[in-house]
Amino acid sequence: MGEELLQRIAPPVTSEPLSADGHDVVDREISDLRAALGEASPDQAFISAVTPGQVAYYHPNRYYDSLDSYLKAAADLLAAEYRAIIAAGFNLQLDSPDAAMAHHFIISDGPGPDPLDRLEASTDALNQALEGLPPEKIRLHVCWGNLASPHHKDVELSRIIEPIPRTRVGFVYVEAANPRHEHEWQLWEQIALPDDKALIPGVIDTNTNRVEHPELVAQRIERFARCVGKERVIAGTDCGFETFVGMQSCAPGVAWLKLRSLSEGVRIASQRLW
Repeated sequence: MGEELLQRIAPPVTSEPLSADGHDVVDREISDLRAALGEASPDQAFISAVTPGQVAYYHPNRYYDSLDSYLKAAADLLAAEYRAIIAAGFNLQLDSPDAAMAHHFIISDGPGPDPLDRLEASTDALNQALEGLPPEKIRLHVCWGNLASPHHKDVELSRIIEPIPRTRVGFVYVEAANPRHEHEWQLWEQIALPDDKALIPGVIDTNTNRVEHPELVAQRIERFARCVGKERVIAGTDCGFETFVGMQSCAPGVAWLKLRSLSEGVRIASQRLW
């Protein structure tokens, strides 16, 4: 079903200047999540938003004279959405699959700018959009596409990691549980994560129906704690359990079992680390 769905996706093309529209949609999403939380604080939840780089990657440009001008226009508009989410008390999750996917996944236009140059430019544009916002309320999520596919052409994290820690975010969130990228935890032994940032590693694979044992989850958490410090690790899932409607790799009931295992693994790791 996933491959058939991808074949039907035709991303909109940018053929005129980007403009702000749909602020009511953002406001409605904020209102709906606030209502769903009940008495819980919005600081315990996050709302996702795309990055300027993802906009430019996923929507082929037919208007702007350069990638930089396209990214700047996207950043100017997205800044308002970012501010609205944080002003409402929620945390902001910036989803940037383009950071990795631009190396192996082409959206209709054929090869574009060098992916590393694109990533540098996208990082600069994102920092522009985040200027003045509290980093401790923001996390950047980088993934290789939440698809149940071979992933054998995924770019190595080591090739794209350099610009990522210099984004104006408090948390760096990367996949680390699936069989293509789990070994990359060792990279964090070599990278000096800035003191003002923490790491959110994925310790649950969202593309399989096998439920991780809580002990395995705990072991994964402890690896990262040894690399960057136990106070700077927050356990997460690799990505969402369903990227597009109808593109489900993990059954809903299994997803809840996986989240229970995540919770139990966090408890085990915390007992051992503290």
